[in-house]
Amino acid sequence: MFTGKEGFSRHISQQFNHELEDIRTQMLAMGGQVERQVSDALDALLNNNPDLAEESRRVDRQTNQMELDIADQCTKMIAIRQPTASDLRLIVAISRAVSDLERIGDEASRICQHAIEIAQSGPAPRGYQEVRHIGMLVSSMVRDILTAFARDDLELAYSVAKQDTNVDQEYRSAMRSLVTYMMEDPRSISSILNVIWVLRSLERIGDHARNLSEHLIYQVSGTDVRHQSLKNIKRTLKDASPDDEAEMKDQGGS
Repeated sequence: MFTGKEGFSRHISQQFNHELEDIRTQMLAMGGQVERQVSDALDALLNNNPDLAEESRRVDRQTNQMELDIADQCTKMIAIRQPTASDLRLIVAISRAVSDLERIGDEASRICQHAIEIAQSGPAPRGYQEVRHIGMLVSSMVRDILTAFARDDLELAYSVAKQDTNVDQEYRSAMRSLVTYMMEDPRSISSILNVIWVLRSLERIGDHARNLSEHLIYQVSGTDVRHQSLKNIKRTLKDASPDDEAEMKDQGGS
């Protein structure tokens, strides 16, 4: 049992640390659910499974509620605890991260809607090869950034941000191919448009995964790298000394 001012302060500090770890755990749990949404959306589309698509869309309502709950906790912690330094960065990074995770869930839900429409319209349209390829890329990005958050791994976070460039290039290439195909066969326009919207959602998931990497870099390094080039982000990681990074990991994960 704690006694006196010192004991009371230590008790408050430990309780705050538990609260920080709790919202971090909740954010990672939300990330795991969103990762499954993306996987199920692609599975539903590529394997013509509208039932799985409907089930995944229902899960999105849970994801939305998780975002609201975690964001509310973050706001209350800032108001009541008035955190500073690494503790404040952790709360801000989580608040930003759950917003991007919720949007990834929204994009997965949109893919499910298009999967249902495609399943109802008949034979699978052209473009599934592109969907499968880009889907694998963005699924890997989501999985890796969640791993990076769990480990405070800045190098892995940077790798995710870098991968978004490849996704953008593949997306533009796929769009050119599908637009050309529609011009050659106007009868395919209706079905191909669904695939185009799926590809757009996948590209947006890649963007949100990059945003998540930037939030983690801010949390650990203390530098806001949003809207910065990959070159500048790499410089930020290089400038952070190993000792400083280790200290910030201890503080952020305490």
